[in-house]
Amino acid sequence: VQLQASGGGLVQAGGSLRLSCVASGSSPYAGAWIRQAPGKEPMFVAAINYRGDRKYYADSVKGRFTIHRGSAKNTLYLQMNSLEPEDTAVYSCGIYKDGSVYYIGSYEDWGQGTQVTVSS
Repeated sequence: VQLQASGGGLVQAGGSLRLSCVASGSSPYAGAWIRQAPGKEPMFVAAINYRGDRKYYADSVKGRFTIHRGSAKNTLYLQMNSLEPEDTAVYSCGIYKDGSVYYIGSYEDWGQGTQVTVSS
């Protein structure tokens, strides 16, 4: 399975972006978004279960970000609103394998990420 994230870009603080993650050769899957800012460890952002009826978020993005599945079941989206400069990072998506949904090690097949830059 190969994952490809897209949709990043440069946006002003308070703006919005929608990220997409397409899994080639895969049917619906449980997955997550993580992000890594320069010089920092990767951080869990959001996850969704296989059926799409359970969603999980890091405290820092609750109320601003929404993870959801597209009509094409192999696609995940991350709608990001009210963006802040602290959200600047490379965002990547992964497929859930086992373990805690909040633990990055519970996912695999991280694809190439997409850069999100929020200017103040």
